[in-house]
Amino acid sequence: MRFLVRERVFDIGDDYWVTDEEGRKVFLVDGKALRLRTTFELRDTEDNVLAVIRGKPFRVRDQMSVEREGGPTVTVRKRLFNPLVDKLVVEVEDGEDWEVTGDFLGKEYVVSDAHGTVAHVSRRWFRVRDTYAVDVNTHRADIGADPALVICVAVAVEALTRDDDDEGAGG
Repeated sequence: MRFLVRERVFDIGDDYWVTDEEGRKVFLVDGKALRLRTTFELRDTEDNVLAVIRGKPFRVRDQMSVEREGGPTVTVRKRLFNPLVDKLVVEVEDGEDWEVTGDFLGKEYVVSDAHGTVAHVSRRWFRVRDTYAVDVNTHRADIGADPALVICVAVAVEALTRDDDDEGAGG
């Protein structure tokens, strides 16, 4: 199932909707401004908080956690320096870890585990620069088929890799 993320400049504090392919609002990503650490809430259309995505400051490796009531906690971490491949690791509490590989700044990457693809994230399908798709493999029989969790991972990847883009742009 494909979801469209129409981000605004994606600064902390911005809110934006995630829609389905027909344009129906499915999730709201609510950026929380004026916090010591990067924080987002994923909300449904009834304004219920489904998950909280938080940066964990003061770590050797940058990371963000996704916390859901009644669901597994996941942590998205940058890999220590790897000159060959851009890669992030998604540590799934009480489950198998996922890998995120590809072009993060260009928003062309794949989330996968030993059982195959969890999701494919791509901007390629759109002409509008601030839109990208998260194509979730909902045919899986595990938590990889959970669209809310996968959207949270995509938000965490964006937040972790956005800093790299800002540093590169600033010289």
